[in-house]
Amino acid sequence: MNAKLRETRRRRAATGFTLVELLVVLAILGLLAGLVGPQVMKFLGSSKSQTARIQIADLGATLDLYRLEVGRYPTTEEGLRALVENPGNVSNWNGPYLRRGELPKDPWGNEYNYRYPGQHGAFDIWSYGADGREGGEGENADITSWE
Repeated sequence: MNAKLRETRRRRAATGFTLVELLVVLAILGLLAGLVGPQVMKFLGSSKSQTARIQIADLGATLDLYRLEVGRYPTTEEGLRALVENPGNVSNWNGPYLRRGELPKDPWGNEYNYRYPGQHGAFDIWSYGADGREGGEGENADITSWE
C-alpha cells in the first residue's frame, strides 16, 4: 500500500501546476504588462510623429522638384494633388512626382494640409496629429514643415 500511495503522489506532482503557482505567474505577467506596456505605447506614438515629419520633408522636396519643372509651386486650390495629377493648366508638368502615383496620408490616416503661399515659408505642409484637430500635446500635437 505504501508503494501505491507514493505512485499516486508522484503522478499528481507530475500532472500540472497548482492554483497558487498559476496566480503567481499571472501576477508577474500583470506587473510586466503594467510597466512595459506604457513605454511601448510611448515609442509607438513617437514613431508615428517621426514618420509624419519624414513624409512632410519628402513632400517638401517633391514640391521643390515640381517648382523646378513647372516654374511655380502648386496653388492652395491645386493642393498636393498636383504632384500626382496634372491640374490641367500646367504646360511643363512631367509627373507624377511621387513614386507610387498617390498621395500619402499621415500615419493616422488623414490627408496632409497644404498652403501656398505659406505663412511660415514658401509653402506650408502640416498634419494635425492623432486627434485630427489643431493644437494638442504629445501624439496629438501638430506636425509642421516649418518647425
